[in-house]
Amino acid sequence: MATIQDVAKAAGVSPMTVSNVLNDHPHVKSSTRAKVVKAMEELDYRVNHAARNLRSGRTFTIGLAVAEFDRPYWGQFAARVIEEAAAHNLRVLVEQTGRSKENEISALALSRNRMYDGLILSTVGLSASDANMLRVDYPIVILGERIFSGPVDHVAMANVEGAEAATAHLIERGCRRIAAVMGPMGPDPDASSLRFAGYQQALAAAGLDNDPALHITINEFTLKGGHEAVSRLVGSGVQFDGLFCATDTVALGALRALHEAKLRVPEDVKVIGFDNLTEGQYSTPTLSTVDPDSAEMARMAVKLLVQRISGGSAKREPTEFVSSVRIVERESTAAL
Repeated sequence: MATIQDVAKAAGVSPMTVSNVLNDHPHVKSSTRAKVVKAMEELDYRVNHAARNLRSGRTFTIGLAVAEFDRPYWGQFAARVIEEAAAHNLRVLVEQTGRSKENEISALALSRNRMYDGLILSTVGLSASDANMLRVDYPIVILGERIFSGPVDHVAMANVEGAEAATAHLIERGCRRIAAVMGPMGPDPDASSLRFAGYQQALAAAGLDNDPALHITINEFTLKGGHEAVSRLVGSGVQFDGLFCATDTVALGALRALHEAKLRVPEDVKVIGFDNLTEGQYSTPTLSTVDPDSAEMARMAVKLLVQRISGGSAKREPTEFVSSVRIVERESTAAL
């Protein structure tokens, strides 16, 4: 089996230079890097990760713990995190917490036991009252709406602003009776409560009635949940000409319910979702949505974690990053 010394000899460089290439050191000349890579390929050199980890005290692995991987948004977000981490020569281990506080604590314990070099954690079960549990001696970046101004770096999306923009878009397109499909809302902030607040703000700004009959609550952000909620709304006889759904997945289920009720989109009802899922580009009609820039969120989450892992930002104050949002106009809200 080839060694670093063998690669160095074949490439005509020092073993330290080979090590710098393996660790993606930024100051290695591209011509030198190319020679080392060529020698590694010719010698079929393979990195001994176990030995490398023992020497460095690192695993070169980060954890990503989120609520549900069977939701398209989280699957796409995980793919973006994996891509960003790979650019830093890091692997990603993923785990599903099931929206459980206990499972989120378990994810923290895995990092504490040095299974990961750092952890990106979506906080759904943990809340602001649990913020002290994040005061640990290893790098963490949290995602979500539950804990702001906490002791660790935090990446969130602009839920209120995005929902307000989505509702304002429906109003601009002529809607005056706008229904909202949201998840259950408790005392702590979450995606549903923040997006519902944005919806209400847009109605108030336009002077429109905030009719409770137009507020529909579902237990889960699923296709079935969206379908059943809108089927109930249509069956109730309540009149509406616009529909804001908390997620694109919910909105896609809602489109099916409207089709079954023989309500045309966008002629009879205009529909907008939230998340900018790829699936929305291929529905009939295509789905207008709020793009929360999850790609930038993934990039920032990995960037902040890598900075903490490297030790270069150990003493800086926690960073709060909130992504930008934009409306993606498609057929479901087309002007007539």
